[in-house]
Amino acid sequence: MKLYSLSVIYKGSTKANLLKAAYDLSSFSFFQRSSVQEFMTFTSALIVERTSQGTRASVKEQEYLCHVYVRNDNLSGVVIADTEYPQRVCFTLLDKVLEEFSRQVDSIDWPSANPETVNYKALDIHLAKYQNPREADAMTKVQAELDETKIILHNTMESLLERGEKLDDLVAKSEHLGNQSKAFYKTARKQNSCCEIM
Repeated sequence: MKLYSLSVIYKGSTKANLLKAAYDLSSFSFFQRSSVQEFMTFTSALIVERTSQGTRASVKEQEYLCHVYVRNDNLSGVVIADTEYPQRVCFTLLDKVLEEFSRQVDSIDWPSANPETVNYKALDIHLAKYQNPREADAMTKVQAELDETKIILHNTMESLLERGEKLDDLVAKSEHLGNQSKAFYKTARKQNSCCEIM
């Protein structure tokens, strides 16, 4: 599971305006990184332009999923992740980032601002923090713990069943030993009763 890009974009009447972006391109070769970053920036802007106000959407592009949220005030966010990354966590991240951004950056600046002039430093921090959805999102963390507990429970049940089969064998053997013990006791009793008469 990996996040590659997190962008804050203003959806203008004719085109989208990139306000701030953060990228994690460490999984790409050094020579591909600038091209990949340009492609992610272009794709993010295109998706925002084609998404209506107040809408959340996920768009699949090859082995990537682009999650977009366009608020009613035209402030938008885009996360580009691999297909394994949980969709709910992406939209939680977008909600959080857009809320923080709207509190820190005045809405008058959104239509004309650019990444160099916008003073919002938290995007890289959020991108790094949300690389592991289990740690960043409380509900995902609880779900992971439940899954682990379920695995432990299944392992315990399997070991109990194995133990149960072994216990059945022991019970069968003890019943067998019980019959032999009873026979031995009877034989010993007969032998001892002979000795007592003499």
